[in-house]
Amino acid sequence: MALAVAGVTVPATAAAPVTGPDVTFLKTIHQGNLAEIATAKDAQEHTTSACVKQAANMFVRDHTEFDAQVMALARSESITLPSTAAAAQQKQLTKLKSLHGKRVYNRVWLRDQDTSHRQALALIDKEVSSGKDTEIRAIAQAARPTVAKHLQAVSGGICPLNFPRDAEGVDGGA
Repeated sequence: MALAVAGVTVPATAAAPVTGPDVTFLKTIHQGNLAEIATAKDAQEHTTSACVKQAANMFVRDHTEFDAQVMALARSESITLPSTAAAAQQKQLTKLKSLHGKRVYNRVWLRDQDTSHRQALALIDKEVSSGKDTEIRAIAQAARPTVAKHLQAVSGGICPLNFPRDAEGVDGGA
């Protein structure tokens, strides 16, 4: 879910109330951002992989920026966003935390990020193609390249960034 969305401005007033799938998109993408920020912060603290740390740093930065824009747009449209990530996303973070200090941590983090970014990209593509609200479609369109970049950074559950990798596709071993 990701995504520095530069250049998207949110007007102070909306022409018509936003409803249906557009509201669902904002709520779901917000929860995804919350989950991405939390799991990336966990990786910043608990990874031994320079590649995972680099990806986590990028994710925290981009998801924080994107979520600020999502929240501003929701506020301008009087849409109340959830205060926490979805239950499945919270469960994923709990599972990740149980792996602190274990060799499999990096591999699980990368695999989970691959899955969540594929889901985010599908959600964004759906909003871009069928969303009714032009501002919400615009924020989704602007976020798409960043989400795609994030997916590329963890594609296939390996760390293809420019770092030496171990046999599991993760640098630094642990």
